[in-house]
Formats: sequence, C-alpha cells, structure tokens
Amino acid sequence: MTSVGAYQAKTHLPELLDRVAKGERICITRHGVPVAVLHPPEGVVRRDLKQVIDEIRSFRAGRRVGWREIRSWIAEGRD
Repeated sequence: MTSVGAYQAKTHLPELLDRVAKGERICITRHGVPVAVLHPPEGVVRRDLKQVIDEIRSFRAGRRVGWREIRSWIAEGRD
C-alpha cells in the first residue's frame, strides 16, 4: 500500500482518486502517522474495457436503424 502525506493528498487528490479507481489502496498520513485509507468501494466490479466493447459490438451485429425509426424516437422524446 502506498503512503502519502496529507498535504500531498490534498494537492494531488484527482490523481490519487484515479489510482484508487484502478484498484490501488493509498494510506494518507499526517506527520508519518496513518490517518486514513483510500480504497475502491466494496462490491464494485470493474469490467475489462475490451470485453465491454466486444459485448456492444455483438449486440449491434445485424441491427440497423432507419431514418424513419430515428425520427419516430425524436418525436416521441418531444411529447
């Protein structure tokens, strides 16, 4: 687990959150004493991006939408 000081955590919070979102755990210290731990939420499963893209492509295979259907959706959204 990586440790960072409170001041560094404050000034680099977006970067730390990106790292935590990727699964890393980060300990925040104040004067060398651990005071908090950043970690991803429990139960959240990150899916592989390539797998998600492949699933979308297989879902779209053979499906085509014409302009009439699109216009119908637009009109439906205006009601």
